[in-house]
Amino acid sequence: MELLANNYRPTKLKEIIGQSHLIGDNKILTNLVKNKKLFSMILYGKPGIGKTSIAYAIVAELEIRYRFLNAVINSKADFEVVVEEAKMYGEMVVIMDEIHRLNKDKQDLLLPYLENGLIILIGLTTSNPYHIINPAIRSRCQIFELHELTCDDITSGLKNIAKKEKIKVDNKTLEFIANASSGDFRNAINLLDVAVSATSDNKVTIDLVKSINSKPVFFADKNGDGHYDVLSAFQKSIRGSDVNASLHYLARLIEEGDLDSIFRRMSVIAYEDIGLANPSIGPKVMAAIEAAERVGLPEARIPLGTIVTEMALSPKSNSAHLALDSALNDIRSGNTGNVPNNIKTTSPDYKYPHNFKNHWVKQNYMPENLKNKKYYVPAHNKYEDNLNKLHYEITKEN
Repeated sequence: MELLANNYRPTKLKEIIGQSHLIGDNKILTNLVKNKKLFSMILYGKPGIGKTSIAYAIVAELEIRYRFLNAVINSKADFEVVVEEAKMYGEMVVIMDEIHRLNKDKQDLLLPYLENGLIILIGLTTSNPYHIINPAIRSRCQIFELHELTCDDITSGLKNIAKKEKIKVDNKTLEFIANASSGDFRNAINLLDVAVSATSDNKVTIDLVKSINSKPVFFADKNGDGHYDVLSAFQKSIRGSDVNASLHYLARLIEEGDLDSIFRRMSVIAYEDIGLANPSIGPKVMAAIEAAERVGLPEARIPLGTIVTEMALSPKSNSAHLALDSALNDIRSGNTGNVPNNIKTTSPDYKYPHNFKNHWVKQNYMPENLKNKKYYVPAHNKYEDNLNKLHYEITKEN
């Protein structure tokens, strides 16, 4: 039996819901298709937000040969067949799902053909390619992040389907389905499909949907920022040392099942908000993330709850990243200068600190025009106070 979601897979970019930053008048993907040009790319984002649909719509509109491969399921022999087809026809688009799981043998097979343009790759992944995809593949692709679909996006898409399928359903029910899908349009269509199949008169009610879907619903606000608001509240609660609020928002994110967003946000918080006030928190966060990934849900909540509690209760400091931001502002505004002669590669005037008392010797490291520039402004916490006291004592003795 044909699934409703398959029946309504877009064949043109204009049929894609959401992703207005990439699709629409004068937007990059629309213009690529309009100009009949295609480059290797990676589309990444949460499940059900249109990665596969966009890939299929692109090849359909351009009317070019393509093959669909899964980086895990398809063997190296399958990849070799596609390469031979590409050689036969002179060009081939490969739509590859789960590209973040592509092993070295398959990468080595594809790389030369990506390099010479015989194969154009459209990679699909739910993982951040900057963190997880092999740099050799990544450097040969343009990377496009797909945004999470809003409740309005999904409701609008469901309305169109309901109208075409003559499904009797009101807006309140469609909004409930949209919210229950947690931003996954495919999931929303499937829920509508199950609901209408469970009726005798094609009438879908909110009570019927609730009887089918028992998962708690988190309602996003109308402009679609609900998920990001929760992530923001999660970070701000930890930054504000409110352990109870931190755990509340962690629980909401866990209930959504969005571990990737939790991991990314915790990694940022460890260094942006806690930083030098508790420098051991960075490795601890990485260890908790690794443990959570290894055990999966529901047990992942245990290391996550532990580390978030410690993060909220930790002293806070943003001094280190503010110092770097200040340095970056100088670089970006052209305020740089030459590297001092005494620390250039072949300089005979360089003083090797380890040859001096306390492994420190006074010499100039900054460009001349930035000689007295101070980027780092210490925060007052036990760790930084001790660091700065020790630094002062070492430099004073010399």
